[in-house]
Amino acid sequence: MVKLRLKRCGRRQRSRREGRDLRKVGFYDPIKNQTYLNVPAILYFLEKGAQPTGTVHDISKKAEVFKELRVHQTK
Repeated sequence: MVKLRLKRCGRRQRSRREGRDLRKVGFYDPIKNQTYLNVPAILYFLEKGAQPTGTVHDISKKAEVFKELRVHQTK
């Protein structure tokens, strides 16, 4: 199963994530409160069945990515 994760920014990270990136879909820096989402890449992976992590789901919901997914699926 493919999981959508955002790149971790902010503080120095002590442990690595398992596996490598298939494609960069964005990042989130909670310290600076910055977010970047590559919406076309997120929509592509969601259409293929990828599951977002809790954080990606919450941030994508606030950015209304799921509304775009519904519009994109109805075409």
